[in-house]
Amino acid sequence: MSFTSLSLKGVTRRFGGKDALTDLSLTIDHGEFIALLGPSGCGKSTALNCLAGLLPLSGGSIWQDDRRLDTLPPERRGFGMVFQSYALFPHLTVRNNIAFGLRMRRVPRAEVRRRTDEAIRLVRLEEHAGKLPGQLSGGQQQRVAIARAVVLEPSLVLMDEPLSNLDAKLRLEMRTEIRRLHQSLGLTTVYVTHDQEEALSLADRLVVLRAGRVEQIGTPAELHDTPATAHVADFMGYRNLLPMKVSAPGTVEGSGLSLPTKSTLPAGSDVMVAVRPEDLVVAPGGVPVTVEVVEYQGREVAVEARTLAGVPVHLRTADRPAPGDQVTVAADPDRVLVFPA
Repeated sequence: MSFTSLSLKGVTRRFGGKDALTDLSLTIDHGEFIALLGPSGCGKSTALNCLAGLLPLSGGSIWQDDRRLDTLPPERRGFGMVFQSYALFPHLTVRNNIAFGLRMRRVPRAEVRRRTDEAIRLVRLEEHAGKLPGQLSGGQQQRVAIARAVVLEPSLVLMDEPLSNLDAKLRLEMRTEIRRLHQSLGLTTVYVTHDQEEALSLADRLVVLRAGRVEQIGTPAELHDTPATAHVADFMGYRNLLPMKVSAPGTVEGSGLSLPTKSTLPAGSDVMVAVRPEDLVVAPGGVPVTVEVVEYQGREVAVEARTLAGVPVHLRTADRPAPGDQVTVAADPDRVLVFPA
């Protein structure tokens, strides 16, 4: 069933009097890929399960255009779901796993065959159609789970951490595969993950949650470059989160560092400063730090150093410092984000 937009209006879910999700309001356009992002326990899977109809709402409503969904049982919402655990039937072949939902809906036999063949081709499992799940790799099983969801031609596909059981190389491959399927089928997708790199590479927009509340909604570029809070910055890879003070207009000091900034907060303000490791550069005339740990990462090394005040800082450099070396670091004021403490 096609739709123009899906709206969550003040969606709230409580468990035993405690809010697991508070006042989530979000409009998803048809064909959009939305990632719900945040650490364990932030409410992202709760939001997905509320959408799927697996959890009743404690407050708010869900609408698909002018059709109210939150009062409908899961099977009448017409959504496809891909679980972290794959949830395949072990005694059914790949083909029969994919066809199962169509048969339950009493789709004519010829149509079941056509749509199942198409889904198998889409996820590139033609050679494995007659195998049982136990004969497949984790990545292949995940493809079956995705094919089983999309074969129903759902108006919305819900994915709950679908790649978390795969190794790093497979995760990368499946990420590309999910994006390819999303684009080729024009699917509307809501995707839960705690992996910011995964979310940035897949989603059109990200919803960052913390303790059941929305911290920020935006495009990957907006969240990467201009996180709204120190929490979002932390989650988006700003590993240097340092308590400092605005010492003068355009300068922050503290934690053994002095850095330039474009912040307009008044002098004397207590602040939290966020800098990505790649934006803290080794440069002459900077602030001295002592190298403690060096990790080889190909063209660069990741360095953990300590300031003279004993505060750890993270940087990346093409140089090859050794533990115990003293280097001086600096940062571009555009790259030094400042949040009120």
